[in-house]
Amino acid sequence: MDPVAFKIFGIEVMWYGILISSGIIIGAILAFREARRVGFDEETLIDLLLYAIPLSIVGARIYYVIFSWDYYGNNLKEIFHMRGGGLAIHGAIAAAVIVTVIFCKKRKVDFWQVTDITAPSIILGQAIGRWGNYINQEAHGGPTDLPWGIIVDGVKVHPTFLYESLWNFIVFFYLIWYRKNKEKVTGETFLLYLILYSIGRFFIEGLRTDSLMLGPIRIAQLVSLSLIAVSILIFFYRRKKLYRI
Repeated sequence: MDPVAFKIFGIEVMWYGILISSGIIIGAILAFREARRVGFDEETLIDLLLYAIPLSIVGARIYYVIFSWDYYGNNLKEIFHMRGGGLAIHGAIAAAVIVTVIFCKKRKVDFWQVTDITAPSIILGQAIGRWGNYINQEAHGGPTDLPWGIIVDGVKVHPTFLYESLWNFIVFFYLIWYRKNKEKVTGETFLLYLILYSIGRFFIEGLRTDSLMLGPIRIAQLVSLSLIAVSILIFFYRRKKLYRI
């Protein structure tokens, strides 16, 4: 599939960028609706997104470059070439959390409420953005005989982008339901996002052939396990702390 969607004045517009942008826009619209529902100031949310979105993209690129330094160290100009891919969601999440913590402290708003408002939007954006990997013929798995395998370079392989996209949609709908019906302590929706996404990512990552590596360890699996453990601890600590009061 051609990764170029169309050209404007000779400039190529990539499907990868279109899908990521679409995911961000749809996620932002959803977050604004939730902000109105819970009475959170929409102007404050807009201000946060104006910082968080671009810095998350930068964080995603920095993370990818750091763990692909064997290549980028010898091709420094390629660091700034993101049109063909090369973003890592864990870098985006880390950057978004750091920005949100700083923003919430300065604006004196509840960090956990903000993350609950935005968590379903984030996973929905990920679900949509994963299709950019399909168009770029990247983030796929190894050979398979399964009927839903896709052909990449003449080989039938696991469509791991599809597995992750479907898992993300499932997590999205669950978070929407949980936030509306089950959440007891602010922050639970966000923490469940980290836990559930990481569970799916851990298993799917094991099928991929392009994992970022630290020696023999797949970085995404290591980060996923860490997020699961830390998020579960925080989840129950916050719930226990509330009921102790």
